[in-house]
Amino acid sequence: MPGAQQVLLHPITMGLLLQSPFLLLLFLLGSCLHLAAAFPKGCYPSEEEGLKTFRCSNAQLTEVPRDIPNDTNKLYLDSNQIPFLPRDAFRDLPFLLELDLSHNAIARVESGAFRGLAEHLHSLDLSSNRLVSVSKDAFINLKAKVNLSNNPWLCDCRLQELIRVVELAADSSGGIVCDSSTQEEHVGKAFLQVIADTDFCNVYKKTTDIAMLVTMFGWFAMVISYLVYYVRQNQEDARRHLEYLKSLPSKQRRSEESSTISTVV
Repeated sequence: MPGAQQVLLHPITMGLLLQSPFLLLLFLLGSCLHLAAAFPKGCYPSEEEGLKTFRCSNAQLTEVPRDIPNDTNKLYLDSNQIPFLPRDAFRDLPFLLELDLSHNAIARVESGAFRGLAEHLHSLDLSSNRLVSVSKDAFINLKAKVNLSNNPWLCDCRLQELIRVVELAADSSGGIVCDSSTQEEHVGKAFLQVIADTDFCNVYKKTTDIAMLVTMFGWFAMVISYLVYYVRQNQEDARRHLEYLKSLPSKQRRSEESSTISTVV
């Protein structure tokens, strides 16, 4: 706020402001407007329960804003149209404790999106978005309790690995429902209920092993087929040559028969 600092540093100007309540009011109003202009439209700072809060709820945001005060403890970006979370989206917020990203259009979370938040963040809300599949690497080392409910999840090994990495927020696990699945009978069921009976990663490993065995068997069959063909072809050539020798005069036949037999042996 350079303009305000210049005024404060000028003793004559400050004296005039203190003597005139009207001018002082205008100065304070201008300072407030200057601060408001620095934030995205619909966003404002506040203090709640002693914690510095920054609210951008229903602000029609299409990306994570960049001008968030770096001493923010609670950040509300809910009910916007943010489509994805890029790498290092919150790296300048080392004191962030709570992050609400619910009711957006988030369909992709890049690896490293929450980098820098691992030590302090204790609450992360990603509910009611468009998440179908997210790599566990996006949440690596994150200690926050995460709400992943009400997303159109694909129930597969990737989701199973993700659930093993994150700590789910209380009473949110039932909201992680299979919108689609590698096995049709799981659609519409709670994911934690499904993985109680099905190990998606083990099924995937078995499928991969079977595919490898089929491929190896195919190659083995091709080699055997070639060897059988080669032996039969040589036998046929030897038979034809022997028949040819039988049709020759006896002396020449004996000579070539011995040559043929030694060649075959």
